[in-house]
Amino acid sequence: MDNRLLTREQVAKRIAQDLVDGDVVNLGIGIPVLVSNYVAPNAEIVYHSEQGVLGMGAIAKPGEEDPDLVNASKLPVTLVPGGSFSHHADSFAMTRGKHIDVAILGGMQVSENGDLANWKVRGAKLGSIGGAMDIAIGAKKLFIAMTHLSKNGEYKIVKELDYPVTALKCVDRVFTDMAVIDVTSDGLVLQEIAPGFTVEEVQQATEPTLIISKNLKEIVS
Repeated sequence: MDNRLLTREQVAKRIAQDLVDGDVVNLGIGIPVLVSNYVAPNAEIVYHSEQGVLGMGAIAKPGEEDPDLVNASKLPVTLVPGGSFSHHADSFAMTRGKHIDVAILGGMQVSENGDLANWKVRGAKLGSIGGAMDIAIGAKKLFIAMTHLSKNGEYKIVKELDYPVTALKCVDRVFTDMAVIDVTSDGLVLQEIAPGFTVEEVQQATEPTLIISKNLKEIVS
């Protein structure tokens, strides 16, 4: 394994830097659930879960667990003061009604148009899209957290999806273990690069041609 690649925790820490006070944020399974660990303690971020929680707190400590209060990864969490519970349908109405400022989801593929595939790999018989479709389309801004390449070394940032589609033209920014890339009307813009990597190496790991930002900088995580 290339030791220059960012860890899951480093990717989560970098994503946390893009959240601002007042954001209502939905965290998906995997790297996304780690993001709340790196948000400043005094930041006014409200975490939403499609299971019906608004105001999720930190991961529950031993003895604090409530089996009815979990995050997207089924880990026991706490509730912040003022947090609330809602019916599943009301929780999804928050998403579908554009009340979620930022959704952070995992990804299997992202296309140069910002299309997302994140629920089933090519050829798999099993898989469930769950709430990902509603969240991807309903959030005002969508961040994707994933490894830059698959375990088999295949492109995950592609010209066109060949995995089952979650939603089309929905992704705003992609955070990987190599780079931070924006999806724009002109194409994919490489904004930040992990320490130790070159632009050429990131391009070799990316199927579409990247536009190099004039303000390209190194990721600080």
